Amino acid sequence: MPVIAVFCGARTGTDPRYLLAARALGQALAERAWPLVYGGGRLGLMGALAQGALDAGGHVTGVIPGFLSTLEVLQPGLQTHHTVSDLFARKALMIELADAFVALPGGIGTLDELLEVMAWRQLGCFDKPVALLNTARYFDPWRAMLAQAVNEGFVDPLETDRLLVADEVDGLLATLDKAFATSAPRRDVA
Repeated sequence: MPVIAVFCGARTGTDPRYLLAARALGQALAERAWPLVYGGGRLGLMGALAQGALDAGGHVTGVIPGFLSTLEVLQPGLQTHHTVSDLFARKALMIELADAFVALPGGIGTLDELLEVMAWRQLGCFDKPVALLNTARYFDPWRAMLAQAVNEGFVDPLETDRLLVADEVDGLLATLDKAFATSAPRRDVA
């Protein structure tokens, strides 16, 4: 079973569809017995994602920097959680634990996490799927910026072509299924 790392906001955003999609993704991962790794917080989309997975009986691992544990407040009920020193350690552990990465709407931290995994994959450090759940077309302007970087010769079009994008949870999971069918074997959660 693949371990899915999800990057998303510690806020809910202005569109209620973001919260619904986060909760639905958590539930759908649990229903597939795909363990979730995420930022560990209980606020915003992070909390909805984790609670959706927990309510459906999923295995959820949180990774939270110690200094954020009072701001983001650790999600109760996690089967596993890691308190790390900083945001760099959070990303490194999430990258190590995951077989694939999904980004939901979020702010600067979410975009940072997403770009980091894309950069590592571009450099050949791993070959794991990277996907966007493009709820309410949230990522369209960001994808347009990536297209501009391709047009200007700063990004290889292969990198944007490899980015998996779906508007709905079911489509995202189907896209990940296809990606896993052609990738390296996955591991079980310890």
